[in-house]
Amino acid sequence: MTTDARADAPARTAGRRPLLRLLGPAFVAAIAYVDPGNVAANLTAGAGYGYLLLWVLVVANAMAVLVQYLSAKLAVITDRTLPEVLRDRLGQKSRLAFWAQAELVAVATDLAEVIGGAVALHLLFHIPLLLGGVIVGVVSVAVLALQHRNGVRRFEAVIMGLLLVIVIGFVSGNFYSPPDAGEAVKGLVPRFAGSETVLIAASMLGATVMPHAVYLHSAMARDHHGTVAPEQRRRVLGATRIDVVAALVVAGLVNISMLLLAASALRGVPGTETLEGAHAAVATHLGTGAALFFAIGLLASGLASTSVGAYAGAVIMQGLLRIEVPLLVRRVVTLIPALVCLGIGVDPTRALVVSQVVLSFGIPFALIPLVRLTSSRELMGEHANRRATQVAATVAVVAVVVLNVALLWLTFTG
Repeated sequence: MTTDARADAPARTAGRRPLLRLLGPAFVAAIAYVDPGNVAANLTAGAGYGYLLLWVLVVANAMAVLVQYLSAKLAVITDRTLPEVLRDRLGQKSRLAFWAQAELVAVATDLAEVIGGAVALHLLFHIPLLLGGVIVGVVSVAVLALQHRNGVRRFEAVIMGLLLVIVIGFVSGNFYSPPDAGEAVKGLVPRFAGSETVLIAASMLGATVMPHAVYLHSAMARDHHGTVAPEQRRRVLGATRIDVVAALVVAGLVNISMLLLAASALRGVPGTETLEGAHAAVATHLGTGAALFFAIGLLASGLASTSVGAYAGAVIMQGLLRIEVPLLVRRVVTLIPALVCLGIGVDPTRALVVSQVVLSFGIPFALIPLVRLTSSRELMGEHANRRATQVAATVAVVAVVVLNVALLWLTFTG
C-alpha cells in the first residue's frame, strides 16, 4: 500500500514545492486526535467533573505537537518510517513482541472508531449498532482504496474534508452553550479528585497522544514528500513544523470544545455517561440543531479515524515484519473485535473509554524509541534533537509512564 503512495511523490522534489504543497501529513495524523474515543473521554470528563480536567487536554496537546513533529522529522531525514527503522534495530523476538503490542493498540483504536461510527449511524438513522459497525467498516475500505489507487494526496484530501466536518460538528455546540470563562481558567490548574479522575485522565491522554498516530505520521510524511535532498531538508522540516502546529491546534480546539460543552451544558444531567445519553441531553438542553451537528461530527470522526487507523496498522505490520496483508483481509480481521462488542451488547461508551486506557499504555512503546532515534546523531546527523527538545520529550514520556503507574495503583488498591 505504501509502495503506490511513494510513487505519487517524485524523489528529490519536495523541497522545491510551494509551501502549501508541503502541508497535509499532519492533518491526516490529527484525525487520530479527534476520534470517537476522544468524544467519549472528553464528554465523560466534562459531564462528570466539569472543567476539572481541562488541563489534561492542554498538556496532552502540547505533548502531541512535539511527538508528531519528531515522527515526521525521522521520516524526512531517514526516508523511512518509524517501524522500518525499529525493524533494523531489533532482534527477531523483540521485533515480534513489539509488533504484538503495536497491533493490540491498533485493535483498541479500531474498536473505538468503529463503535463511535456505529453509534452515530444509530443516532442519525436508527440503524442497529451491529449493522452500523459493518457499514463503517465497508466505508473505510472505500476511503482506503483512494490511497491505494490514486495516491496519498487524494487520501489526504478526503480525510481533511472529514476533519472539517468534525470541527463544525463539535465546535458549534459551544455557540449554543458558551462555557464559563472563569471556571475554564481554573480548569487549567493541574489536579485530580480521586482515582476515577485519574482513570478518565489516562483515557483522555490515550485518546490525545495516540501511538498509532506516531507510526502513521512517519509513513505519511515519507509518502508525501518522497526522498528529500539534504540541501532541502531544513525547508521541508520548517514546513513540517507549520503543518504539525496547525493540524494539532485544530484537533486541540475540537477536544477542548467537547469538554467545555459537556461542562457547561451536560454536567449533572442524567445519562450523559453514554454517547446516546449525551446526544439526547444536547437535544433536550440545546435543541435538535445542536444534536444534529453532534451526531454528524461523531459519524465523520468514526469514518475518518477508522480509515486512518487501518492505514496505520498496515504501516506497522509492513514496517516491522515486511508483511503486506491484502486490504480487505486486514479490514475484516481488525473489524471483528468491534463487531463482537456491538453484537453482545457491551456498553459502547464504556468500551470507548477503556480502549483509550489501553492506548495510553501503548504510548511509551512508541515514544521512547522515537525520542532515542531522533536524538541519535549517527542516524539524524545535524538534525538530531537539540538538548532542549530531548529534555522536553523525555519529560513527556516520564509523565505518561507515571500517570499509567498511578492509574494501576489506584485501580487495584482504590
